[in-house]
Amino acid sequence: MSALPQLPEARLEPMRVTHLDALLPIEQQAYTHPWTRGNFIDSMHAGYHCMCLVGPATPEAPGFGADAAGRRAPPDTLIGYFVAMKGVDEVHLLNITVAPAFQHQGWAALMLTALGVWSRAQGAGWLWLEVRVSNTRAQQVYERHGFRRVGQRKGYYPAAPGRREDAIVMSLRLEGTAP
Repeated sequence: MSALPQLPEARLEPMRVTHLDALLPIEQQAYTHPWTRGNFIDSMHAGYHCMCLVGPATPEAPGFGADAAGRRAPPDTLIGYFVAMKGVDEVHLLNITVAPAFQHQGWAALMLTALGVWSRAQGAGWLWLEVRVSNTRAQQVYERHGFRRVGQRKGYYPAAPGRREDAIVMSLRLEGTAP
């Protein structure tokens, strides 16, 4: 078994349309009912907090990239991404994904921490999310990060043709915010 690639550095940057060609195959690999290009574009246009975690390209993880003018930029590797929607005093995490080659390395926790920092700066006191009942691995990541189960939504997610899957509702009280 080969070692997973290790990146010497990583940075969060706002999601751009130029990220989508690298992002969509990850999304399709990660989910049975993935978001579409249109879902991501709509989220960016709506002003949601859409971020990509990127690092330098490596032989194990080829790069992507172009600057805002469409000029080729130094290649980057997409490690992960998230989309969150700000409410009045809360933030709702809509999508968070780590590319398969970078899972089990702490990147999801890093993105959740960054989202928490941003959320507190926006005046939010809570982070909320839904996760498929069957996605126990993600539930464990959220619980290790401090999220607690607060409910269940029946039939929330599409599943096999003609079926639906329940969602676990989880929340995280953000430190440093008023009760």
